[in-house]
Amino acid sequence: MCLKKTSGNRTPDTRTVMNQSSPPLTTRLFNHRFGPFWLLLFVFLSISLLTRLALLLKTGDAAEPGLMNILQMFGLGLAFDIIAASYFFIPLALFLFLVPNRIYRWPHFRWFLLSGTVVWIFIMLFNAVAEWTFWEEFGSRFNFIAVDYLLFTNEVIGNIRESYPVGPILGGLTLLSLLIAWGIRHWLWASHHAESRYASRAGWLLLLLAVPLLSFSLVDFRLKDQSTNRYVNSLSGNGIYEFFAAAYNNELDYATFYHSLALDQAFARLREQLPTRHARLASNDARDLTRVVSYAQPEKHLNVIMISVESLSASFMTRFGSRQGITPRLDALARESLLFTNLYATGTRTVRGLEALALSVPPTPGQSIVKRPNNASLFSLGEVFRSKGYEVRFLYGGYGYFDNMNDFFGGNGYQVIDRTAIPAERIHHENIWGVADEDLFTQALLEADKAFAAGSPSFMQIMTTSNHRPFTYPEGRVDIPSKSGRYGGVKYTDWAIGDFIDRASSKPWFADTVFVIVADHCASSAGKSDIPVNRYHIPALFFSPRHIKAGEFNRLTSQIDLPPTLLGLLNFSYKSRFLGYDMYDLELGRERAFLGTYQDLGYLRNGKLVKLDSRRGRAVFRPDFKDGSAEKLPDDPELENDAASWYQATAWAFGHGGLRWIPQ
Repeated sequence: MCLKKTSGNRTPDTRTVMNQSSPPLTTRLFNHRFGPFWLLLFVFLSISLLTRLALLLKTGDAAEPGLMNILQMFGLGLAFDIIAASYFFIPLALFLFLVPNRIYRWPHFRWFLLSGTVVWIFIMLFNAVAEWTFWEEFGSRFNFIAVDYLLFTNEVIGNIRESYPVGPILGGLTLLSLLIAWGIRHWLWASHHAESRYASRAGWLLLLLAVPLLSFSLVDFRLKDQSTNRYVNSLSGNGIYEFFAAAYNNELDYATFYHSLALDQAFARLREQLPTRHARLASNDARDLTRVVSYAQPEKHLNVIMISVESLSASFMTRFGSRQGITPRLDALARESLLFTNLYATGTRTVRGLEALALSVPPTPGQSIVKRPNNASLFSLGEVFRSKGYEVRFLYGGYGYFDNMNDFFGGNGYQVIDRTAIPAERIHHENIWGVADEDLFTQALLEADKAFAAGSPSFMQIMTTSNHRPFTYPEGRVDIPSKSGRYGGVKYTDWAIGDFIDRASSKPWFADTVFVIVADHCASSAGKSDIPVNRYHIPALFFSPRHIKAGEFNRLTSQIDLPPTLLGLLNFSYKSRFLGYDMYDLELGRERAFLGTYQDLGYLRNGKLVKLDSRRGRAVFRPDFKDGSAEKLPDDPELENDAASWYQATAWAFGHGGLRWIPQ
C-alpha cells in the first residue's frame, strides 16, 4: 500500500496511527519494522550503563577507579552489554519478523506493542534490582551461585520475601516501567508508518541473529578479565551475559580447561607429597592415592560433634581483630580450646565447606562434589567413624533436599536428620532457610542422648542456618534485634552455640565428647583480587577439656586438613583416601592450602598463591592477607606444577573411582 500526501492531510490510515502533522526526526529514526528493537536496545543499554555506574559507586575505592579501569569498565562493559542484548532480544527480533504487515499496522495493535514494551522494560529493571541485591550479598555480577540458586526457588524466593519489601519494589518497578513505556510511545509507534515485506525483514533478522551466533563462537566471557582488580573485571561484564555463561560452564573437565601435566607425572608429584610420618602409601600403583594411617597409641572412641557454622569469618572474632563484640561465647570458648588461627576455607559456598569437611579433598572446578552425580560411596569422614562402630548423623535445620544434602550425606555413611524431624511445638523460630539454631541444637542433644543410651559412640555433623539473610531469630536472645543484619545473625549463632555447650555440659556423655566448631566459609567472598585470601580465613575450635589441651595452632592449615587432624587426635588407624594432612603429623614447611571459586583454583604455600584459571592460565602472586590484594610475581614452574598435580589428580581420581570408600 502506498501512502500519499494531500495538501495538509494524511491518509486516514496514517492519521489513525499518529495524530501529528509530521513525525519528528527522532520518531522517523524508528520508522521501520525493527524500530522497536532499536528503541528497546537503547533502553537496555541505558539501564545497563546506570546499573554499572550504581555498582561502581557502591564499590567505591575498592574498584580503584582510575582512568584505565574506568575505560575498561565502561568500554568493555558496553561491548558485553551489546552482546547480552543480542541474546536477550532474540524473541523480539523473531516476533517483529513474523507478524504479518496487515496485523502489525492494525490501529489497535499499537496497544499490544505498548503492553509488550512494558513487560520488556519491567524485566530489564527487575534484572537491575536483582543485580544490585546480588552484588550486595556476593560482591559480584551474576555467577555460578545465581545459577545454582535457580534450582531452589522455594528457598531463594522465600529468602527474598523475608529480606526485602518485595511488594513495594515490584510496585515501583511496574510504575516506572509504565512511565518509561508511555514516555517513548510515539517512537515505539513510529514503526506503524512503514510498509514492510518479509524479504526486506529477512535481511534484518539474519543480521540480528548473526551477532549472538558470532559472539557465541568468538567471544569468551573471560575477555573482560583484563585487570588485576576483580571488581573492575566484574563491572566490565554484563549480569545477564554472565548468568548464562556461568550456566554453560557449570562443570569443567580439569584436563580440558586447566594447566595440566602428563597424568602419570601429576600422580607422581602428588604421591610424593602425600605421605607423612604415620601415613604411608598403600601400594606401588602409580595412580593409587590410598595411604595406611597407623598410630602406636590406643584409639580414643570419643563422641564427636562437629558444628559447621554458616558464614563465620575469622574477622568476626575478637581474637582476629574484631571490635564489634559479636562473638563473646566463641571468644571465651576459644581460650579453652585448641584454636586454629591460620585456617583457610576451600571455597565460598556451604557445599564447598561440607565437601571439605566430609571428604577432605581440594575443590573441584565447577560444581561441588556434593551436587554432582555419582557422588555416593565415597571415602568420607562419616564412613570412617561408622567403621569404628559409631552412630553417624548429619543434622541440618533446613530441608535437606537443598543443595543435594540428603542424597550426598545419605549416600556416604550418614543418617540425615533435617527440618522434617523437628516437631512444630519445639520450634521457637524459623525462616525460609531453617529453624533457629537453638532448635537445631536441641535436636542434636536428643540424638546424642539416643546414641549414649544405645551404648554407642556418636559422630554428628551439624550445619547451622541462622547466620544467613534475612538474619532472623527469636527476640530477646541477644542485644541486636532480629532482622538487623549480619552482626545480629553472628551474635545469635554465637549465643546458640554457647547455650548448646551449656546444656550439653549437664549430659553424662559431655566429658568424653570432642566439639569441633568450624565455619563453612566466610561471610563475604568479594575482594580486590580474583582469590582474595582474607575472604577465606576462617576459625576452627577443638573443645574437649578432658582430652584436648587448650592452645593455638598457628601453622597454615587447609579446611581439608581438619578431618585427618581430628582422627589423628583420636589416634585412629585406618586406610585413607583423604587428601588432607593430620597437621600434627606433618613436617614443618610442607603446609599448603586450597582456595577456589567455581572456576579459579588457588594453591597457597610459603606466602605465595598460585592461581589456575579455566583458560589453562597460571600465575603466581604474593597475596596480602589483610586487604586481599595480590602482587604479581615471576613464574614459578615447580610451584605451579605442584598446584596442578593436586587438582588434576583429584579430579581424575573422582571420575575414575579413586576416591571411593575402601573396606577397613
